[in-house]
Amino acid sequence: MSDSPPPSRPRTPLREVTRLWFGLEAPVGRRAYLLTGVTLMALKYGLDALLVYLASGVLWSPLAYLSPALSLRMQSIPDAPSWLFVTMGVATLPFLWIGVSMSIRRAANAGLSPWFGLSFLVPALNYLVMLVLAALPERADAWKPEPTSPYREPGPQPKIQPKIEGTLRSALLGVVAAVAVGLGMAGLSVYALNLYGMSLFFVTPFVMGSVSSFLLNREAPQPLGRAVLVAGLSVAITGGAMLLFALEGLVCLLMAAPIAGVVAVIGAILGRAIALQAKTPRTHAAAAVLALPGLVGAEAAVVTPELREVKTVIEVDAPPDRVWENVIGFGELAPPAEWFFHTGIAYPVRARLEGEGVGAVRYCEFSTGPFVEPITVWDKPRRLAFDVAKQPHAMKEWSPFQYVHAPHLDGSLRSKRGQFLLTELPGGRTRLEGTTWYELEMSPNMYWAFWSDGAIHAIHTRVLEHVKRLSEAK
Repeated sequence: MSDSPPPSRPRTPLREVTRLWFGLEAPVGRRAYLLTGVTLMALKYGLDALLVYLASGVLWSPLAYLSPALSLRMQSIPDAPSWLFVTMGVATLPFLWIGVSMSIRRAANAGLSPWFGLSFLVPALNYLVMLVLAALPERADAWKPEPTSPYREPGPQPKIQPKIEGTLRSALLGVVAAVAVGLGMAGLSVYALNLYGMSLFFVTPFVMGSVSSFLLNREAPQPLGRAVLVAGLSVAITGGAMLLFALEGLVCLLMAAPIAGVVAVIGAILGRAIALQAKTPRTHAAAAVLALPGLVGAEAAVVTPELREVKTVIEVDAPPDRVWENVIGFGELAPPAEWFFHTGIAYPVRARLEGEGVGAVRYCEFSTGPFVEPITVWDKPRRLAFDVAKQPHAMKEWSPFQYVHAPHLDGSLRSKRGQFLLTELPGGRTRLEGTTWYELEMSPNMYWAFWSDGAIHAIHTRVLEHVKRLSEAK
């Protein structure tokens, strides 16, 4: 047995940077934190600005990009394609990992609890957190664990397995605590404040994953896969409880699963690292949990719905006069063949018009009820515009129960107005354009807009194709 560590390969600058950014063992000083933060912020802005420019031709200014409200950023991107949201979301993940993991290690290096580093996840507050962490001196290095045994010669070493009873107890404690956090935050955010925000879909699963993994590993180190399993199980049990108590439907839970699952896994990895390398008391984890109600309350006070525009265009082999008659009202549509509408998403069935001209009312019947649309512009046969005075539920939830008490069905997606624009083309043809303006009160907007924009495009396509068939058949 040797008293000195085994020799290791020399570390190249690239290896050092990779270890600093993507590892969990290297302590983070304030100089490294500051340089990394400035560099990656500039890189992230350049990457996102390039994607936005390629998608829409819009040059995204740094001031608009630095806005804490993602909805304010996205309002400057007209008719953004769905692939943009997916690409930007995936591209954010490595930056998210580096930011959170380095903030946790920098907090420990500055003599604070590593749980303070989770404040990096809070929009607007994260700028202040980064400045504070970059300014604090290196008071202690609480991130490296103390050696538990002397260095040994290279080769296989016997593993000391924790007792099964202790492992099960720690796993159960982690799951129970995480599920309590998830259900408690759902009750406060959704049913008390009617808020489907970042604190619910992003921060809460992260805290669930980190707390469950921290408690699992607090008494004895556990494999990373086990920590991820406990975090995933916690999220799944929370969703299952909401389904069984008729608080949410299956489709919406599955839609939320990708983002909740990914951030819970990231939280589990970091929670395990805190337990193994910082040895903080459980009260620090409890403080992170107790900060969540304040976060959701602050978000509810400042959140504003985002007004989005979705536009769909087709060409019809018929003149505008004929197309107009089928736009203002049309008979029964065939049952939808698209799989999308078989998930419970509301789809148009028929439309009728009461009256004529401005002030008339168009009723567009959906599978869940009618849209009531007072006419605001009647420019026959060029433009028909209307407000939306009343709308039905956006979908019928899949659930074992007849009624599901999900507040988002009543207003998280609200249609505000719409229009049909008819443009005459050569050869007696018509360019038919349908546009809907709607408010989306769900965050992260980038993620949920991918689903809502896609649903509205599918609805537009169903109506416009029906109008096209009717017009071309005459």
